[in-house]
Amino acid sequence: MRVLVVLPTYNESENIDRVLRRVRLALPEAGVLVVDDGSPDGTADMAELLGKELGRIEVLRRTAKSGLGSAYRAGFAWGLERNWEALVEMDSDLSHDPDALPGLVAPLDEGFDLVVGSRYVPGGSIPNWKWHRRLLSRGGNVYAATLLGLHITDSTSGFRAYSAGILRKLDLGAIHAEGYGFQIEMVYEVLGAQGKVTEVPIRFVDRVDGKSKMSMHIVVEALALVTLWGVKRLFGAGRRKAGGRA
Repeated sequence: MRVLVVLPTYNESENIDRVLRRVRLALPEAGVLVVDDGSPDGTADMAELLGKELGRIEVLRRTAKSGLGSAYRAGFAWGLERNWEALVEMDSDLSHDPDALPGLVAPLDEGFDLVVGSRYVPGGSIPNWKWHRRLLSRGGNVYAATLLGLHITDSTSGFRAYSAGILRKLDLGAIHAEGYGFQIEMVYEVLGAQGKVTEVPIRFVDRVDGKSKMSMHIVVEALALVTLWGVKRLFGAGRRKAGGRA
């Protein structure tokens, strides 16, 4: 299976060398697409130089910081146009362990359409998180699962692998959420398209270097969108979801 790892970046010069080298070691035959949102710290230039050294690394340069969801949509479209068979989401800050990549993509060969790296299935972990952060994360996932009928433990996880086939069934242009909202909406859409979803355990750690880009705005957006989707689901309103679900 031809796997493309999509790495959104914005000012990741402190991490890009390590993450690209570790991805190459974990999945030697995979391609990597760095989607850079105009990083002023030279992240895109560094990635291009590493591409010449390591091979099969491309850089999609965008002119401005446009959000995580937007970066993944652009990366997925790029990969689908070039007939990659599987597309992986992961952070570029090493909070997602590249060594876990083989286990993340393996279920795609078993017929699954989406494999979510979960912190909350047996074997998953989030070391060094404070109780209030755990509560917010777990609570948000339970809330989304309850309102949307997702039946997975970690719909906000950004470490996941999609089959190209399921992505082609989705209207990616109709997905506008960012951050956690994007991750939840993608699970919702895949299930609506009758896709098979599974979870594998991952160990999530805080970024190694650099400044976190997570904000309260992203959290509030996700909660508001889940509430809206849940209300529409309850009353059968809103846009038709992929696969015929309202």
